[in-house]
This record gives sequence, structure tokens and C-alpha cells, in this order.
Amino acid sequence: MILPVGHNSKCFLLSSKRYPMNRSVNLEPAKQLSSIPEMDLRLKRLTDFALSLAALIALAPAMLVCALAIKMDSAGPVIFKQRRIGRFGKHFEIYKFRTMRIGTPDLSTEEMMKLPSPVTSIGQVLRKTSLDELPQLLNVLKGEMSIVGPRPALYNQTELTEMRQSRGVLRMPPGVTGWAQVNGRDELADSVKVDLDTWYCDNYHYMLDWQIIFATFTAIVSRRGAI
Repeated sequence: MILPVGHNSKCFLLSSKRYPMNRSVNLEPAKQLSSIPEMDLRLKRLTDFALSLAALIALAPAMLVCALAIKMDSAGPVIFKQRRIGRFGKHFEIYKFRTMRIGTPDLSTEEMMKLPSPVTSIGQVLRKTSLDELPQLLNVLKGEMSIVGPRPALYNQTELTEMRQSRGVLRMPPGVTGWAQVNGRDELADSVKVDLDTWYCDNYHYMLDWQIIFATFTAIVSRRGAI
């Protein structure tokens, strides 16, 4: 069972084992790193397809309510599309419920927080409850994302993408939630996120995804790291 802890801690806990956060490891470029076993990736993809399809059907009424609330709250489309970095650095369009006003620039969360808030009234609610992420189930269904994996960087987050490439993070498909999200989400520095994402990729096994999924619900309920 995962025991997520705060980002100020010296280590992260998984079951009874301890994994140091600031370990010094000489990693080869991503293309030279050992790949994830093909059988594990196939099982991961099968699970992603089944869960995303079931969730889209079950959550359709809730998503309809979200869509109506967005249209009533502000002008603009219901779905927000943004170019992100996918597996092996391939670009794709991520789907989210729109939570910001039209014309907001493509900036990371850290940069956006330095500006006057462009978030709409209903957008604040969607972000705090993570309901704005639900349309990403379509990305999962299409095979562009996974339920669990490193969160996809913006196309213009060059420094973050280069760090991930050098640490082998891009060999895994990006996820709706991930190991970094249950350990702090956007309150973490990019370097810490990369450390967490690297640990996930280096230690991946199928049941780890399920542990992160269950831990995600705890993080959402506690609203830890919500923006």
C-alpha cells in the first residue's frame, strides 16, 4: 500500500520500504535505458482502455453538469485543448474542462500563479475537486495517455522536458495522475517532480498503478496540492 507523504520529507514511503528522495544516480539518456517489459505495458493499456471506457459511461451525467455549468459561467468552449508532451516526446492535444477565461496564455501553473488569476468562478470549483481532468479519459481511451504516469509537460516547458528525457521519464506514457501527484502535485518544484517520476519509471510494476489510483482519491478528498 502507498503511504504518500509531504514533499518536505526526506524520503517517500511505499509499504515498509524507504526510498531516499535526493539519491545520486548516474542515469543514461532515455534511449539507452532498459525498456519497460512489453507484457506490463500491454496489461497497462488494457486496464487503461477498460477503466476509461467504464468511467466515461458512469460519469457522463456528472460531465454533462460540468459542461452546462461552464457554459452558464463564462463565454467560450466547454473543452480546453492544449499541446502537451507525450511518450517519447511526441506531441498530442490534452483535453480538459475549461477553467480559465478565453485568451489566457499557455503557461505552467507556477508561472500562472504570478499573474492575476484568469480562473473562472466555476473553474475554481472544478480545479479544487479535480473534475476539470475528467475529459482526459478521452485521451486515455485514444491511447495518448494512461490512467497513471508522469503528468504531461506543456509543449513549451523545454527545461522540464529535457530533464525528463535525460532521466528516462519519457519512456512511459503520461498519466492523468501519478506518483508525483500523490506526493504534492503542483506545489512541488520541477526537479522534485522529475525525481518522483524517475522513481516511478525505474520501479514500475502493474500493481503500483493501482496503489497510486487509490492514493489519488485520498489526495483529492484532502484537496492536497489542488490549484
